[in-house]
Amino acid sequence: MPAESRLGDGARLALTTLTIAPVRAGRVDRATAGTAMALAPAVGALLGVLTAGVLLLLDPLTAPLVAAGVAVAVCALLTRGLHLDGLADTVDALGSYRRGPAALEIMRKPDVGPFGVVALVLVLLVQAAALAELAGRDRAATLVAVVTATAAGRLGVTLACRRGVPAARPEGLGALVAGTVGPLALAVGTGAVALLAVAAVPGRAWQGPLAVLAALAVSAGLLRHVVRRLGGITGDVLGATVELVTTLVYLGLVLSG
Repeated sequence: MPAESRLGDGARLALTTLTIAPVRAGRVDRATAGTAMALAPAVGALLGVLTAGVLLLLDPLTAPLVAAGVAVAVCALLTRGLHLDGLADTVDALGSYRRGPAALEIMRKPDVGPFGVVALVLVLLVQAAALAELAGRDRAATLVAVVTATAAGRLGVTLACRRGVPAARPEGLGALVAGTVGPLALAVGTGAVALLAVAAVPGRAWQGPLAVLAALAVSAGLLRHVVRRLGGITGDVLGATVELVTTLVYLGLVLSG
């Protein structure tokens, strides 16, 4: 397949997988999936621009926490809430202390258990509180900070899909994307998001990149645990990774702010 065609198909797959964008799907295979997962941080940056736009538009009109809550809700709407659903399912499976097929069966159930509920509440509270804090900063820095966090969350997906990480099931999204991202694509994505993060905290050029790298390190450690427990990654694990990394980066950007 020509590189231009694979890039276009990968961009479409990234958008249809990670957002509600009404984009017509192109070719779908593992090569295209690898391109899509490598482009995930770019999709996250686009979502960040939209989320920051809502935050900055509403901030002068209402309380910062209200503006932040609406911004978090809009971001969830733009992703169909799938990442939040993946977070709840993954935490429920891990909280059950079961392994392999038994844990995967818990993830398949449509209901949300107590572990999942707690995880959702904590993540949404932290994200809203962090956005409320960011809203009080310079508007340009706020925009960069939100874009950094949302791009980093999707960079977590790129990390989870790197070569050597297996799929937990022979079917589904995890089977399509697991092990499809090469080291060069991961390095380029990490460098791009870290470079963007330099401007996320005025006066502290180091804080943004450190927040991104620390969040990815935590995500990598959790990913190893998930692979041991489940046997590999699933679409739910990818969603949980998005929310975990995004939340940790937000935390890192507002600490000592």
